[in-house]
Amino acid sequence: MKRWHLLVLLTGVLATGCSALTPFATSPLAAKPGQPPGTRVAICYNTFKTDQDKVKELAQAECLGDTVAEQVDTDYRMDDCPLFTPGRASFVCKPKK
Repeated sequence: MKRWHLLVLLTGVLATGCSALTPFATSPLAAKPGQPPGTRVAICYNTFKTDQDKVKELAQAECLGDTVAEQVDTDYRMDDCPLFTPGRASFVCKPKK
């Protein structure tokens, strides 16, 4: 019986571990003085595995309408991002010119 529990636990860990490094949208940092106004979006990502082009692509997908995602901040506090994706890049969705 204990082997069965161990097998179920191991399967769960492996299934979660494979997706634990995938970047995802989260809540952005609050705007700091001097940063541009606009809708803000953020992406949690693994700083060793995910390249910046992928992070920007995901942020652009979160911006609505005819806008461009412009990165304005990055932090590594684990308030909104878990251990395996500790980087949080915050973007402002600016209207295209």
